[in-house]
Amino acid sequence: MRAHDSATASGPIAVSTSPTTATVRTATVGTATVRAGTVRAGTVQAALGVIAFSLTFPATAWGLEGFGAWSLVAVRSLLAAAIAGGCLLALRVPVPGRRHWAGLAVVAAGVVVGFPLLTTLALETSTTAHAAVVVGLLPLTTAALSALRTGIRPSRTFWTAALAGAGAVLAFTVQQSGGAVTTADLYLLAALLVCAAGYTEGGRLARVMPGWQVIAWALVLCLPLTVPAAALALSYDTPHLTAHSVAGLLWVAAGSQFLGLVVWYRGMAAIGVPKASQLQLAQPLLTLVWSVLLLGEHLPVAALLTATAVLVCIAVTQRARS
Repeated sequence: MRAHDSATASGPIAVSTSPTTATVRTATVGTATVRAGTVRAGTVQAALGVIAFSLTFPATAWGLEGFGAWSLVAVRSLLAAAIAGGCLLALRVPVPGRRHWAGLAVVAAGVVVGFPLLTTLALETSTTAHAAVVVGLLPLTTAALSALRTGIRPSRTFWTAALAGAGAVLAFTVQQSGGAVTTADLYLLAALLVCAAGYTEGGRLARVMPGWQVIAWALVLCLPLTVPAAALALSYDTPHLTAHSVAGLLWVAAGSQFLGLVVWYRGMAAIGVPKASQLQLAQPLLTLVWSVLLLGEHLPVAALLTATAVLVCIAVTQRARS
């Protein structure tokens, strides 16, 4: 009887473990599925940001047809801040905590002021094809600064592919410019460093607040600077409004300065700064395509070979383990 009771008692124990195991497995599969979906969505958003950024240089060239460099940068930041501030007010977004303002200041200095100003000054004497060198090296610089800032160390495979992609883009753009170092190159080098810092800090902040709020507050933070700067620049530099200059201004303000950064920071928060940054290896090549279509510049045959190499490097970095 005791043997029978013991056998009977063991039955429920054996049966009860099966649903628990199945539940754990289902939860694990479900979590993996959600994570994969998040990565895919983040990759798409970061790619949309890259497409938006790739139009920045051609749009800036259009804007310079009717605006001076200083007035174009000041007005674009002011318009972008008006859009961002309107969104913040309409949605009644609370002011970020004090601990976030230092990071937002870095984003503002690098992405809102530094990069637009330095690249616009460079484009006064440089072609969009030559200026593409800055975005060709930006992914590697961003990944390096992110590793220093966050302590996340990508794999050796990642760094090998990133260096190869950056090298391909650098070789292509330097070959196209004849290898000469000019004042425009110095502007572009400085723009590279400040933008990488802004991207890194923005990607970190996008993990604790929505990505669009990161750039929105950074734009608003610059208003005490951009309002008087725009007034002063326009008083000395009367704009000559044309269809190109207005379209260029509107794109760099709404597209590059706000909407593009919104999806970019969301993408970085989802897939990480290092992997998102490597998608930008395609940006200089996209910029070359836009420069041909919008500005009538010549597209070198070497761009096709560079494009193939860059796309391979992007694929490797996206599959490499972090």
